[in-house]
Amino acid sequence: MYTEEELKHGLTTQVFGSKLFVYDSIDSTNACAKTFANKGAEEGSIVIADHQTAGRGRFGRTWLAESGSSLLFSVIIRPTFRTDKIGLLPLFAATGIALAVETVTGMQCECKWPNDILINKKKCCGILMESTSRQNKLDYAIIGIGLNVNQRNFLGELEDKATSLRSECGIEFSRRNVFRQIMMSLESLYTDVSKGDFSTVLMEWKARATMFGRRIALTQDADVIDGIAIALASDGGLVVKTETCQRVFHAGDVTIVKQ
Repeated sequence: MYTEEELKHGLTTQVFGSKLFVYDSIDSTNACAKTFANKGAEEGSIVIADHQTAGRGRFGRTWLAESGSSLLFSVIIRPTFRTDKIGLLPLFAATGIALAVETVTGMQCECKWPNDILINKKKCCGILMESTSRQNKLDYAIIGIGLNVNQRNFLGELEDKATSLRSECGIEFSRRNVFRQIMMSLESLYTDVSKGDFSTVLMEWKARATMFGRRIALTQDADVIDGIAIALASDGGLVVKTETCQRVFHAGDVTIVKQ
């Protein structure tokens, strides 16, 4: 269990983590953060919990994590750019977390479109972004982050697909130290991002992506689209060349097809 004092000890950021709402157990950090955001919570406020009873992933999936083993938190941001850049925010979060994880572990991360982080081809972190806008201007965004830090067991189909920092490095990590490093990495990128400049984020994210130029299968509900991943669109969508045309996708699960 964390305390606010422990999480803030040694934290030098000015925006991210300036206000912490710390819980032992909560239904969903994203749902709670949305409530605070609607009540005017300041930018950089964070809802963090030791355990979630109704943690959510993309497409309404459940996010499962052993109590006391992971970092489960949601960040409230209020950037000034227009809504056409909302799709780039998961890339911002993924880049910041990847930089932090690489710093504390010494291991290389892979960024998988649109919002996953992998180590040795296994998922260690997922990101869920939700936002509210008015008149084509972003009011606020909630970036929910679930990072497997010290989790040991992954059951069922997760056994071959998920991992943790501990599983990959063979040592236990201080979640507080990892949290502070993530805060610093996110804030270092956010100065430009808040004004709509994602150039550094895109450079760092693409350097950690392995899908471009390769054949992929992109799953949307019951549909599977086969094609070649070409590039990122300006709004964060994925440009895919199929047998008949070139299309831009903004949601879906991507699998690289072995050839």
